[in-house]
Amino acid sequence: MILASPGSSWLRIPYPRGVSVLCKSVLRTSVIEFPGHIADVVFVGGCNFRCPYCYNRDLVLNPGLLPDLPAELVFEDVKGRRCFVDGIVITGGEPSLQPELDAFLTRAREANLLTKLDTNGYRPDVLRRCLEKHLVSYIAMDVKTSLPRYRSVAGLDVDHRLLLESISLILSSGVEHEFRTTVVPGLVELSDVEAISREIRGAQQYYLQAFRPSPTVGWGNEVPVGSPDPELMQQMARVASRNVHHVGVRGLVQGDGTTSREAIRIDSQEALTS
Repeated sequence: MILASPGSSWLRIPYPRGVSVLCKSVLRTSVIEFPGHIADVVFVGGCNFRCPYCYNRDLVLNPGLLPDLPAELVFEDVKGRRCFVDGIVITGGEPSLQPELDAFLTRAREANLLTKLDTNGYRPDVLRRCLEKHLVSYIAMDVKTSLPRYRSVAGLDVDHRLLLESISLILSSGVEHEFRTTVVPGLVELSDVEAISREIRGAQQYYLQAFRPSPTVGWGNEVPVGSPDPELMQQMARVASRNVHHVGVRGLVQGDGTTSREAIRIDSQEALTS
């Protein structure tokens, strides 16, 4: 089992062998991954997309080489910190590919933990089931780029209807949610963000995340692009805020070299009247 605490390196501790589970690693006690909550973040292996800029290379390309982590050990570990940990985030990889997803989320709810699901939205059937069973407290869906350009980002031919179905499910669910797009120069332009914001019109929150060069799934160690221009990201945020209640920008590099979690947040009414 691999666990980590904020500010620590990844730690390896023993776990029972021969147990089939969906998780590969856990980030303990995160204060940023589940808005308004302190949560453990569970990473699963495998993904149905091949986004060239994705940082999680081993989770996407080599999940079988990573040790499995028994779910019960995750919940047992959380139990000792329930006085301040109130949520579980399941991310990846792509959680909707996991046949144990329902059972995992059910187990989390039985432990009185709030649940956040990160997804690329390409399995609306799974998303619908989780919503109908009231298994998720918060959903974050990645919208990679505008629909006509999706193949260049996802790395495969994409059925746009599946993505639109997931967007519709989330918007009509009544569940707290966010949509988010990683802004990668050459793959996500201002016109793409404008198109995305129209598709998610009425969403509670939309976050633009600045790409940061590092080894990735598709580009390996030779990353051909840099971070997006901060002024362009601010312009993107204002354009998107015409259709979304709140728009935020994450990951901008500050003057002192540090990276902001959320540098800009725009309320739609502010944008409409400015």
